[in-house]
Amino acid sequence: MFTIVEKQTLAPTVYRMVVRAPEIARKHRAGNFVILRIHEKGERIPLTVADKDPEAGTITLVFQAVGKTTSELSTLNAGDALLDLAGPLGKPTHIERFDGATVCVGGGIGVAPVHPIACALKEAGNRVIAIIGARTKELLIMEEEMRRASHELLVATDDGSYGHHGFVTDVLREVIEREGRENVALAVAIGPVPMMRACCKVTGPYGVHTVVSLNPIMVDATGMCGACRVTVGGETKFACVDGPEFDGHQVDFDELAKRLRAYVEDERRAMQIWSEQRAGHRCHG
Repeated sequence: MFTIVEKQTLAPTVYRMVVRAPEIARKHRAGNFVILRIHEKGERIPLTVADKDPEAGTITLVFQAVGKTTSELSTLNAGDALLDLAGPLGKPTHIERFDGATVCVGGGIGVAPVHPIACALKEAGNRVIAIIGARTKELLIMEEEMRRASHELLVATDDGSYGHHGFVTDVLREVIEREGRENVALAVAIGPVPMMRACCKVTGPYGVHTVVSLNPIMVDATGMCGACRVTVGGETKFACVDGPEFDGHQVDFDELAKRLRAYVEDERRAMQIWSEQRAGHRCHG
């Protein structure tokens, strides 16, 4: 059992949980993720580790309640426990001292997984420019954490309620133009599939190496089930063991988007059943 020691609401439907997991905290590297199961009848879901504290033996998980399992997870509080927590999984981010600026772009909930990468790049001696965005100011998360993890933080909101009025891609293009294409060594973009695809379209003409973190359907996270397969550079890769990070200019985003829609109806039904059961329990409580 893995005890939840702290819970915080970051934005509507977005939560931060600090969980006691000493071994994972000790071995985690930027880019790694975990697979968790709430209870013995629960499904296994992947979540990226947004932060860690090896001394305290804790890891920080940031998630959005969008489906049955994440909604159920959001009902837990400090003192509750998760049945299973496996990790660290996946290949860690390649970190080195680059010859040029590094740009870390996080969209929506993608700010959480980009945070440890920005921290690692800065620790390695890189100049880190962070760009974070959300639909509106109310949904923006981890602004102060990203400010500490970077040398410069730029913010964008779709509706203009805070920072740049527009998309993170607008700001990304401005940064590359400002710095000069030869002075940007790396871009890391994490967020919804359309956002990652758009970032790659921006960086492509400039020749900026761009890394994205993919979020396909995942079951066992050991490379055995094949559910998380993606096509990168014309080859089949498994995000759980070959990734989750890949060269964004090589990713087949059309296929990824299509596969992510494969179980939409099943997910909707699962959410409906869970909501009805929970409502029933409240009525009889």
